[in-house]
Amino acid sequence: MVLAADNVAQRAGLRVGMKLAQAQAMVPGVIARHAEPDADAEALDRLAGWALQRYSPLVATDAPDGLVIDITGAAHLHGGERRLLADLVERLAATGITARVAVADSHAAAHALARHAAKPTLVVPVGDDAQAVLPLPIVALRLPSEMVEALRGLGFFTIADLAHQPRAPLTKRFGALLIRQLDLAFGRAQAPIMPIRPPDLLEAEQRFLDPIGTPDALALHTGVLVEQLCPMLEARGLGARRLDLLFHRIDGAIEAIRIGTARPNRDITRLTRLLSDRIERIDPGLGIETMRLVAIIAEPLAQVQAASSLTAKATPDLSGLIDTLSNRLGPDRVYRMVPVASDVPERAQRRVAALSPATGESWPNWPRPSRLLARPEPIETLALLPDHPPASFVWRGVRRRVKRADGPERVFGEWWKRDAEMAAVRDYFRVEDEAGARFWIYRAGDGEDAETGSHGWFLHGLFG
Repeated sequence: MVLAADNVAQRAGLRVGMKLAQAQAMVPGVIARHAEPDADAEALDRLAGWALQRYSPLVATDAPDGLVIDITGAAHLHGGERRLLADLVERLAATGITARVAVADSHAAAHALARHAAKPTLVVPVGDDAQAVLPLPIVALRLPSEMVEALRGLGFFTIADLAHQPRAPLTKRFGALLIRQLDLAFGRAQAPIMPIRPPDLLEAEQRFLDPIGTPDALALHTGVLVEQLCPMLEARGLGARRLDLLFHRIDGAIEAIRIGTARPNRDITRLTRLLSDRIERIDPGLGIETMRLVAIIAEPLAQVQAASSLTAKATPDLSGLIDTLSNRLGPDRVYRMVPVASDVPERAQRRVAALSPATGESWPNWPRPSRLLARPEPIETLALLPDHPPASFVWRGVRRRVKRADGPERVFGEWWKRDAEMAAVRDYFRVEDEAGARFWIYRAGDGEDAETGSHGWFLHGLFG
């Protein structure tokens, strides 16, 4: 039996579920490999572990070929749902995995849309699950193959065909499973996911005889869990870099908090504060019956001797401030810039983590604007060629008369990166208008040779 077929095989007419003898008859010489379901399941578990560390505290395998990732409260850390999906697809593609990803309110809708509508990504607006799944084939409901064939024999081919049918006859003919799967797809019912937890993770757990739900109670037991987890980290010489706090509600749903630290950390007070700052985002529902604290990422942390007043002044520790800002704003929004060995301004710096070690590169000595635009913006100029700055320029609809100017500073393209830059030239000028505002502008080209650039003028930065 054919269990999987690549794109070339599918274009040749082969499909999953076909007998191998039939496939070999249709495409002589077709390459067949024995399926390894155990190895596939192991690979899927490893992929889920990777997604757990990178994207969300709630990840489950969706055998045989999928993952379920609950990104509630985690999407903003990656720039929103669409950027998270794009990042996920790109990273999987870099490892040779082709993925299709959908975001929806319910697991069932996301499962169906990922397999039958995403190209390669799809984000369904909140509350639109039912409308989004209507055009999908009935096989998207994950029904037994015999039931699918029986429904097709009765003229039901899409979910829309079933949506407005009376429920009683369908239940009598096909059982409760069909109605259950329809309710899941439409978001009328929810199936809780069982998140993975690799066996080597360090974790602490508290179960409650009487469910709790007040913020004070949740914060109190958060501190207790941190006090339990930190000695485990210390015993292994580790510090936490990422912690997940999971709240198991009595209705089966799971709420989660994820925090990260700039450096390995096992300071009880700091970790408790970082977690407690986000307690207000938790919806306890009818009550929390179990809380679990898991060290998703832990790194070596050696003992450090406390500074003495007799020694030199200790270097200020900014990691606490950075942790607080990162967990409130998102880890991608707290960073520092480091120089890169490049004369091209937009390539001369890059973002790194706030506490990354020094790169060894130094900043250039010549003046650079305090604000560099993401993309140079075209301006209209009145200038003498080839080496004179413009007498005036128009930027964003405002004409500015140049009172002072300095330049040109010539920047050449990096010919070793691509052929188009072999002759490229920019001539930069620092100019000041009559109001005292200072700008960094350039002419693309040397003003004479058309091969060096378009000779158009652009504004690239502003001085403070």
